Amino acid sequence: MSVALALLVAVAFFILILLMFSIRIAREYERGVIFRLGRLIGEKGPGLFLLIPVIDRMVKVDLRTITMNVPPQEVITRDNVPAKVNAVVYFRVMDPSKSIVEVEDYISATSQIAQTTLRSTLGQAELDHLLSEREKINQQLQQIIDDQTEPWGIKVSTVEVKDVEIPQTMQRAMARQAEAERERRAKVIAAEGEFQASEKLAQAAGVISTQPIALQLRFLQTLGEVAAENNSTTIFPVPIDIIKPLLGKNG
Repeated sequence: MSVALALLVAVAFFILILLMFSIRIAREYERGVIFRLGRLIGEKGPGLFLLIPVIDRMVKVDLRTITMNVPPQEVITRDNVPAKVNAVVYFRVMDPSKSIVEVEDYISATSQIAQTTLRSTLGQAELDHLLSEREKINQQLQQIIDDQTEPWGIKVSTVEVKDVEIPQTMQRAMARQAEAERERRAKVIAAEGEFQASEKLAQAAGVISTQPIALQLRFLQTLGEVAAENNSTTIFPVPIDIIKPLLGKNG
């Protein structure tokens, strides 16, 4: 009787050990990729599920979005300007089975593709294009990286170029260029102002030529302005009509 009881206890303990090794729990954002005797049989999770001990093997895959910093890359732009560029890539696993079966390490592989794509793509763009059209370049990088990682079950949602470092000499040259551009715009604006003022003066001269008394009124207005600013100076405008008879006699 004692032998049978001991055997029963041993069997119960063995079954308990098997259950402990069989029970698996996957969180809501995790999936278990199951291999049975080396063959892929599918995915399980989230929640509680059972595996066959020794026969089944599980690899957990995180389905949350992964934020990966791309190390600074030395690039030479299309207009032969050296620059150091870094970026950040946001991606997530859409097919857990492919991410395990099709590639050895999907995070490392995605990082390598992001680095090579960053160098090759930015090397085809000019510096002005890289600085002014950042959004367009980000979309282009995202499309290229996503196309290459799609066979692995990876979806690249966003690629952002964070910083572009250029040599100090190039920064000073760009500052001089920007200053010259501002001076050019200032001169153009001043010239346009002079042109508009000359047009108004020509129109005013046309009006005064038709009404001689308007010139006398303008003299009086100028006299009032000068007297208001400096009361020690007095200007008396002389009408042209008074001088005309004298000019006629001398002629």
